[in-house]
Amino acid sequence: MNANKHLRSGGAALAVTASLLAGALSGCTKDLDRTPFYDLNTESVYKDPANYVQVLAKLYAGFNLSGQQTTDAPDVFAGQGKDVGETSYLRGYWYLQELTTDEAAVAWNSGPLQQLNTTSWSSSNDLINNSYTRIFYEVTLCNAFIRETSDEKLSSRGIAGADAENARLDRAEARFLRALAYYHALDLYANVPFVTEADAPSKNLPKQIKRADLFAYIESELKAIEPLLKAPRQGPYGRADQGAAQTLLAKLYLNAEVYTGAARYTDCLTYCNKVLGGGYALSQTGPATAADPHPASGYAKLFMADNNVTAASEIIFPITSDGLVSQTYGGTTYLVHAQVGDSMVAKDFGINGGWFGNRTRKNLPLLFASGAGGTGSADSRAMFFARGHSLEIKDLTASSNGYATTKWKNVTSTGAPGSDPQGNFVDTDFPMFRLGDVYLMYAEAVQRGGQGGTPDQALAYVNALRDRAYGNASGGTAGHVTATDVASPDFLLAERGRELYWEGTRRTDLIRFGKFTSATYLWPWKGGTAAGQGVSPNLNIFPLPSADIVANPTLAQNPGY
Repeated sequence: MNANKHLRSGGAALAVTASLLAGALSGCTKDLDRTPFYDLNTESVYKDPANYVQVLAKLYAGFNLSGQQTTDAPDVFAGQGKDVGETSYLRGYWYLQELTTDEAAVAWNSGPLQQLNTTSWSSSNDLINNSYTRIFYEVTLCNAFIRETSDEKLSSRGIAGADAENARLDRAEARFLRALAYYHALDLYANVPFVTEADAPSKNLPKQIKRADLFAYIESELKAIEPLLKAPRQGPYGRADQGAAQTLLAKLYLNAEVYTGAARYTDCLTYCNKVLGGGYALSQTGPATAADPHPASGYAKLFMADNNVTAASEIIFPITSDGLVSQTYGGTTYLVHAQVGDSMVAKDFGINGGWFGNRTRKNLPLLFASGAGGTGSADSRAMFFARGHSLEIKDLTASSNGYATTKWKNVTSTGAPGSDPQGNFVDTDFPMFRLGDVYLMYAEAVQRGGQGGTPDQALAYVNALRDRAYGNASGGTAGHVTATDVASPDFLLAERGRELYWEGTRRTDLIRFGKFTSATYLWPWKGGTAAGQGVSPNLNIFPLPSADIVANPTLAQNPGY
C-alpha cells in the first residue's frame, strides 16, 4: 500500500537486521556504550552496500515495532514478562504525551497507567521506564549505523561512487532519526545520558548532558544534515527529507524557551517558512461521485488506512505501518483498537474487536462549539462517539465514562478494510509531522513576537484549517475566526487541541502555554481528584527511571523526584 515498501517497518527488508541488530537492551543506559550483539560479522555485512538500506530500515522500524518477529520477540525487556505492545516506541511516547493531559484517559486498571491518568507518577513508573529505554535503544542503533558508515569506514571497505553517495544519504537519515529520539528525550526527560558515534563502545558509563546543551546538540545536528537530505517530497514516502529536518527544527525552536530559557520564535518562523515552501498541501475532501456519494473529509483521510496515498501531500514525516508486514500491538494498531469498545462496531474501524481502553476527558469534546459536547459540531474534526458514554469521568476504570473518539481508523477513504484479513493489525500511518501543525506553529510564533511572519498570514493559515474542518467551498467562511482570535494564546492552544488531539503533542503544548501543572487550568482527575487540581511544577519533566539511577550512579535525578 505504501510507496516505499522496502522501508516499511518490518517484512523482508529487515531480514538482515533480524540477526544484525536484535540485541536486547537491559533497561539501563550503561548499554548506550555497548557493542550490539551481532550474529553476523559486522565487517561482512557492511562490506556489501546492498545491506545498508536494510539496516537503515531497522532504524525506521524502531519507532513502531516492538521487535523483529511480530509481537513475541521484543528488542527491549525480553523475558521480563511485560506486555510487549507497551514496550514499543510510539505507544510508549503516546502514553506520556496524551494520557497525562486534558485530552485522554485510559480505562485499564493498571497501576502505572492510572498514575499517568492522575498525574501522580514516580521514578519507578514502569511506563516511564519503557519509553526512556526505547528512546535510548533507538539512539544506540543509530550510533552504530552512523559509526559504521563514516567516510573512513566506507573508504576502508572500498565503497565508492554511487554506493558511497547512497551510504552518505542513509547516514544523514540515521542522524535525523537519532536527533528525533534525542528530541523526545529532551522534551520528556530533560537531563539525560548522552553518547554519539564518536564514543567508542566501552564499559564506561555515559555522562549526563544538561537540557540546554542537548538542545544545542540537536540544533547543530539538524542544521548539519538539512542540506545532506533529499529535498522535500523528492524521496520515497516514509523516509526523512529536508522537510522533516526543518519541521523538527521549527518544533525545537517553538519550545526553546521551555528547554533553555531563551525564546527562539524568529528561528521557528524561519524554519516554518522553509517547510511552507516545500510543496506540501493540506489533504482535502474529494468530490462526491455516484460510486462515493459521501467522500471522507480531508481531515479524516489523515487517519485512515490509505493515508500514505490520500494524505501524502500533507504528511511531512510518518511512522509507517502495514497490517501484513509490520505487525505490532503498538503504533496505530494500539490507537485504533484501544479507542473502540462498548457499543462501537469494530468492523466500522477495520478491526476484529475493540480493547475498551482510551477515552476523552470532557475538556476535549467541549473545545468544539456546538452539539452535545461537540458530537454535533459542524467542525468535521469533532470525531466523538457519545452513545452509551458519559461526558464526565466518574470512574477512571469504566470504559463508558468519557466519550470515545472515532479519529483513528483501519479503513481506507473509500471504506475498504485494511490489508490484514484477520483484522488484528492496521495499515494506518502515524503522521508524526504534518503541514497542519506547521500552520499552527507559524501562527503561534507570530503571536509570541517572532519576526519573519505576519498576523495576516497567520490568520490565513488558521482559517485554511478551519475551511477544511467546516467543508467550505471556495469563498466560504463558515467557522472562520478573526485576527483578534489568533492573537489570543488561549485560542491558539484550543485550536491546537481541535486540530491535533490524540497525535502526541498535547503535553508539550500544555507545558509551553503554562497549563500542564497549573491550578488555573484543570481537567478531570488531574492531580488525582475528580474535579482536578494543580500539581507540582517538577512534573513538567519526567523522572529518570530509578533503575537507571541505580545502574549509573553518575546520573543526577531530575528535581522533585
